[in-house]
Amino acid sequence: MNTYIGKVKQHHMKKAFVYSWIFLTFSIILLNCTTSTKKKTAPPNILFAIADDASYPHMSAYGCSWVKTPAFDRVATEGLLFNNAYTPNAKCAPSRACILTGRNSWQLEEAANHVPYFPVKFKTYAEALEQNGYHVGYTAKGWAPGVAKNADGTPRELTGKAYNSFTTTPPAKYISPNDYAANFEDFLKQKPTGTPFCFWYGSTEPHRAYEYGLGIEKGKKSIGQIDKVPEFWPDSDTVRTDILDYAFEIEYFDLHLQRMLDILEKAGELDNTIVVVTSDNGMPFPRVKGNAYEYSNHMPLAIMWKKGIKNPGRSINDLVSFIDFAPTWFDVAGLDSETSGMQPMQGISLTDVFYSDNPTNRDHLLLGQERHDVGRPDDVGYPIRAMIKDGFLMIKNYAPDRWPACNPETGYLNSDGSPTKTILINGRFDENLTKLWEKSFGFRPLEELYNIQDDPECMINLASFPEYSARVTDMITQMEQELAEQNDPRMLGKGHIFDEYLYSGEDVRDFYNRYMAGEKLQAGWVNETDFDSRNDDGQETPDGN
Repeated sequence: MNTYIGKVKQHHMKKAFVYSWIFLTFSIILLNCTTSTKKKTAPPNILFAIADDASYPHMSAYGCSWVKTPAFDRVATEGLLFNNAYTPNAKCAPSRACILTGRNSWQLEEAANHVPYFPVKFKTYAEALEQNGYHVGYTAKGWAPGVAKNADGTPRELTGKAYNSFTTTPPAKYISPNDYAANFEDFLKQKPTGTPFCFWYGSTEPHRAYEYGLGIEKGKKSIGQIDKVPEFWPDSDTVRTDILDYAFEIEYFDLHLQRMLDILEKAGELDNTIVVVTSDNGMPFPRVKGNAYEYSNHMPLAIMWKKGIKNPGRSINDLVSFIDFAPTWFDVAGLDSETSGMQPMQGISLTDVFYSDNPTNRDHLLLGQERHDVGRPDDVGYPIRAMIKDGFLMIKNYAPDRWPACNPETGYLNSDGSPTKTILINGRFDENLTKLWEKSFGFRPLEELYNIQDDPECMINLASFPEYSARVTDMITQMEQELAEQNDPRMLGKGHIFDEYLYSGEDVRDFYNRYMAGEKLQAGWVNETDFDSRNDDGQETPDGN
């Protein structure tokens, strides 16, 4: 009997040993698999390359014949090319604020305006990533222009530490001497081994000013290369030359991007880097930058991520907003917006587009603006809200009694000085150009509607056509309801707050009132000849400054 019991115990001990061995082996395999999985899903690096004032479709990947952008084209070919990407607000500071926070500009208090004091309460994705193990930095133009400080009054780095030590000799007078690519390489050298990075390449091109004739002289371009001048400008050699100068500066932005891609490839970092190439707002020409039309808000966008994007080379027609970037970075980095200290984000992650052919299922976008540049009495802005849906752009101008590009007598300050602007201002009372002047600088109706598929230049306002009245009503109703749900002060009877936020540029704050009182002020982004003190009859006003 004892012998039998002993055999049974020995059998169970052997069985237990076998089970233990199997469990241990399985645990080791599982641990190895988990470790392997972690290695495969290591957080990607992020290189965000943003041009300063470039419109869709002015990259050669879109078929533009008078600009060559091989680096952008490579990102598009080896990644994704987006055909319908929009900024919610077509001016530098508010557009960049939308990118950094994942929120629409009307949800950002002071940061809805251009040249604001950035609110302390809104943390940026760059700040959040840095607090969660990323090496973060930027070169040249980060979030700007404006003032950003911490609660204690110390300077705040919304896009990380600045890397601007390296300079170069630029090819033209007004191109930045910043060696963007060398500064990116310096940033990478200072990155701790094994740490993911997030870098903001903020070129200052193709922002004005331009060296007139540069595109022809140094870019070896010809005015005949331009297949079409937008209908809202006169088709002249001067305008075409201005456009080619703009093209030359886009190509300079792309040249540094190419160097950055080469640096990443050489360092073995390119495959797990999300490379994003876009612009902050439309080209610095009348009726584009600082407005809410197609050329203003429709942005070029290409994204490459060799280790993450499936089926590269796709062309994406989904509606995409700049508020989608921050949620995407949080998604791929495995971060939670609620615990990061960021305010709730309005955008959606683009990872579904990265990982599959599934659409985002977004059928519309909201756009808008408040105060951009000063130049109206008491520094009031030009409030707009807009919607893109079903191939239409609907715009509501909430103060149509105000000059959209700021007052003539103070230089139309919301439009950068340029040869094209000069032609239009001089043509204000020329019967051949008056209508074009009106398109850029004249008063606008309360409502505008454009078929942007057939009329991307937004020349024919359909809002007054009876057959489109129901569409206008439906779009405005939906837009205003959604804006109210997003706590847009403009929809809640508090729109005046945007006009009351201080413009942070003290030198030109209250520009209109000071200038009209006789103070000699200089606005560095417009020409002296932009100041137009003529009345509606074309006569110089007696008190013109």
